[in-house]
Amino acid sequence: MRGHWRPSKHSAPTTETGPIAVIGGHLSRTIPFHFVDVFAVEPLTGNSLAVVDSGGELALELMQNIAREFNQSETTFVLPATRADADWKLRSFTPKGVEVFGAGGHNTLGAWWWLAAAGRLDLGDGPTWFHQQIGDLVYPLAIWQSQGKLEKIIMQQEAPVAGRQLSNLGALAKALGLDTEEIAADVVPCQVVSTGAAHLLVPIRDREAVDRISPDAKQLFDLLNEVGGEGCYVFSLDPRQPETTAYARFFNPTVGISEDPATGTAAGPLAAHLVAHGLAQPGVVKVEQGTALGRTSIIEVDVDAGSVSVSGRCIVVASGAFSI
Repeated sequence: MRGHWRPSKHSAPTTETGPIAVIGGHLSRTIPFHFVDVFAVEPLTGNSLAVVDSGGELALELMQNIAREFNQSETTFVLPATRADADWKLRSFTPKGVEVFGAGGHNTLGAWWWLAAAGRLDLGDGPTWFHQQIGDLVYPLAIWQSQGKLEKIIMQQEAPVAGRQLSNLGALAKALGLDTEEIAADVVPCQVVSTGAAHLLVPIRDREAVDRISPDAKQLFDLLNEVGGEGCYVFSLDPRQPETTAYARFFNPTVGISEDPATGTAAGPLAAHLVAHGLAQPGVVKVEQGTALGRTSIIEVDVDAGSVSVSGRCIVVASGAFSI
């Protein structure tokens, strides 16, 4: 089923970028926002995302300032599509103002969950297909509903591309605060893999070692630059959660994220990496992340013949508005 979006219903007069408010005798734009827990197993778990319903294009500096104000790992702005083959355009920024690209991360999945939960999309039972514009690219996604209840969102990522391997395990161990033998490069390579965003995948002996990791941001930043990785996804193959394959943490000093509790753009590459090296079967691979931060997340990845998609559930936990 092909979906359609519905316009927002504002009770106040609006400008191009949102309703008008009067504060202190002066006109001010009111810009709604919402907090969504993405890949969450219950409220206040998963990866918290700020979703801004801007109503129209905002100045780049304003979007960066709003992202800094929220101080979430990413803030996503829901915008009208500028391509005829897309339903919505999404732009996401870190607190440092770095724009994030690629599909299947918590920043995109959470925005679409909010659009669906807010009644901004026409949905039928089963999957309804939409297209999202991110940068210059358009990615398909499906929103799955059963008897009027949102079940999950499935996002297609790019085909996996294997990049450089990191062979200096001593330097990597030092950057992570581990002993060299705790890096399990004999099981699967430390390698950069991309399904839209290139991340360094680092196998660790067990989850206890994963939990002990305390990275040196500068040293890790330098190693990531050497191998062409954006972030560092450390993982072990002894997860706590049932039916999951890997236990992971994500660090991204290149864009100012100290640690992320759920990272779909890294779970996709990891699942493809494990399948490519015979450590997981093609099909659904589930990754546990965020437990070390007290925000357990379950990310479901489907790997099939070079095709990678990420799916998950979300919970809208709060709403408000900026008056700017």
